Amino acid sequence: MHDTAETMIREYAGTGALLRRNFFEAQARNLAEIALRLARALAGGQKLLFCGNGGSAADCQHLAAEFVNRFLLDRPPLPAIALTTDTSILTAVSNDFGPDRIFAKQILALGAPGDILVAISTSGNSANILAALAAARERSLTTLGLTGAGGGRMASGCDFLLAVPETRTPLIQEVHIAAGHLLCWLTEHYLFENTAALSPPPGEGGAKPD
Repeated sequence: MHDTAETMIREYAGTGALLRRNFFEAQARNLAEIALRLARALAGGQKLLFCGNGGSAADCQHLAAEFVNRFLLDRPPLPAIALTTDTSILTAVSNDFGPDRIFAKQILALGAPGDILVAISTSGNSANILAALAAARERSLTTLGLTGAGGGRMASGCDFLLAVPETRTPLIQEVHIAAGHLLCWLTEHYLFENTAALSPPPGEGGAKPD
């Protein structure tokens, strides 16, 4: 039994390490671009909203805390809200309108054009996440999805997508939180260490030539 447990540990750790390495090698450019988009939104006075279920709900709270408090730098707090935390709102909406609306109604109430919704679903098919993405489009939010292999139905509703090429929920979640940490770190870097990167590239934004 002891040998079996050790084999399970090695196999799980090896699979997770390979998945993580391959994902970040493939998504490095995408992650940098997403982080820059987050930084520009926050620099412009917008906020981040997070939604997810179960373990993904915990990731929402974890990441919102990193933005509001700090990640690695001592810096001003950044506006981020986990839509998974207010039990009165969650239970009232679920009771009156059903669980599919628990995030959508909060987005319609709190979201503003230019805000960013970070929607986390390992399957990509959670009904309340799909409703949240639809509400975000209605309110002109930018949408970032974190999901698993294939992206599920949420893929078509996301402006940016980080799809982990895996179907096992625990492994997907482990890569999601690592990706979230990197987004926090890079966003801090752009906002407080490399502010020149926040300027739009030539041809985007700014005054038009006479």
